[in-house]
Amino acid sequence: MTAPPFPVLRLKPKADARRIRHGHPWAWADDLVLDRRSRAIPAGALAVLEDADRAPLGLGVATPAARIGLRLLDRDPATRIDTDWLSARLSRAFALREALYDAPFYRLVHAEGDGLPGLIVDRFGETLVMQPNAIWLEERLDDLTAILTDLTGCTTVIKNGTSRARALEELPEEMAVLKGTAPVGPIPVPMNGATYMADVMGGQKTGLFYDQRPNHAFAAGLARNARVLDVFSHVGGFALAALARGARSALAVDASSPALDLAAQGAEAMGAGARFTTRQGDAFAAMEDLAGEGALFDLVIADPPAFAPSKPALDKGLRAYERVARLAAPLVAEGGYMVLCSCSHAADLSKFRMACLRGLGRAGREPRLIHTGFAGPDHPVHPALSDTGYLKALVFRL
Repeated sequence: MTAPPFPVLRLKPKADARRIRHGHPWAWADDLVLDRRSRAIPAGALAVLEDADRAPLGLGVATPAARIGLRLLDRDPATRIDTDWLSARLSRAFALREALYDAPFYRLVHAEGDGLPGLIVDRFGETLVMQPNAIWLEERLDDLTAILTDLTGCTTVIKNGTSRARALEELPEEMAVLKGTAPVGPIPVPMNGATYMADVMGGQKTGLFYDQRPNHAFAAGLARNARVLDVFSHVGGFALAALARGARSALAVDASSPALDLAAQGAEAMGAGARFTTRQGDAFAAMEDLAGEGALFDLVIADPPAFAPSKPALDKGLRAYERVARLAAPLVAEGGYMVLCSCSHAADLSKFRMACLRGLGRAGREPRLIHTGFAGPDHPVHPALSDTGYLKALVFRL
């Protein structure tokens, strides 16, 4: 009897194999039989996943010492994970974005949403920024770079290896230029009629958050001749979109001075510098100060970082979202609009909405929910994996 080409990880008898057969791409380590042989499988190695009766469920990347013991790559256990396989997955992702967008500014690869666990790629014109957040990707960087540049014609590929996910797989934190030359300054990105400045070498994540594009557009539609407040604004996501649609003024609040500088550069680039101001500092304190000043706005947006990135942080995170809603509500003029966002994986839509409503109620405001938004279509959601549908945006009229 010949040995199988890959090591095997097997589910325990009580594990729910149907969940994986029905589409879930992960096997939890607690559901795996972890004996001496399986524990010896190196992190990032390819392995066949079997159910308790030894029926194969697919081929994936093993990380037996981590919480997620295996991420499925293909339902066919005999699949060859080679350059042809990578090229097919990346080509399918590229074809979707080419169908969606006229301009080369978008998320090109969205991890499990595109069948490539751990891989994030954002496109900024001729520059690609890649986040390889798993060992199996780190070992294939040359192939990924070659395929991506052949597909897109991009001349520069930057590796951003600074995410927390890499630390979980003991990968080094590093920035590197894999092909071409690093941009000497921020890259102008046209989106929703606005101009954003993306710092792909030193900014947060890959330099810009494409996921909010449709929510920027919806909020901007409420902004004509409006006074706008964009809290946790980063590089001016909502504020600049609102200015592009005719907002009377926009104030951006963020803790990061470099991010606000980029926002101001974007406002100047689109000819809206005179209508744009910034306030650097703690967002909660800034909202309290603005209320004390008697400031009122027709449109207030709060798009904070992930307050509940994991289940242990959920209760604390929901209290933070409630506090955001409570502090932002007094700043909204009667009949005005409020946009509250969450990018927390652990806080589902229902929990996030209830936290916001508690905060609005404590502020004495009577809200009406007029729109619920999610990430754009360049962030495809894996139907069986709620983590890929992390972004929520609630739009209220007060």
